[in-house]
Amino acid sequence: MLWTIFVILVILWLLGFSFNIGGGLIHLLLVIAVIVLIYNLVMRRRG
Repeated sequence: MLWTIFVILVILWLLGFSFNIGGGLIHLLLVIAVIVLIYNLVMRRRG
């Protein structure tokens, strides 16, 4: 589930660079997705 959201956000982010749509919202969502992804990877290794 998390990987699917991450991939969709990366695709939207790349489209935003190509067509200048979405602006800061897509970048903000991508940063949040990366933070959540890193957090889940760290917690998975500890537990």
